[in-house]
Amino acid sequence: MMFPGLWTFFWYMLVITFWAMIIWMFIWVFIDIFRRSDISGWGKAGWVLLIFIIPFIGVLIYVIARPASV
Repeated sequence: MMFPGLWTFFWYMLVITFWAMIIWMFIWVFIDIFRRSDISGWGKAGWVLLIFIIPFIGVLIYVIARPASV
């Protein structure tokens, strides 16, 4: 039975951490979109559609475009 090396273990941990951060980022953005009262229903639908069509760029655009305070 072969055991993976230490670098393989670190690589797997890095990949798992990366995916956990991505999942948390999407959850945070969706919570923020639906919690805001200054965005209309169509605006919320548009943001969600944008995030589903182009996920990473859509989230980046949302984080940059949203106002700092509500």
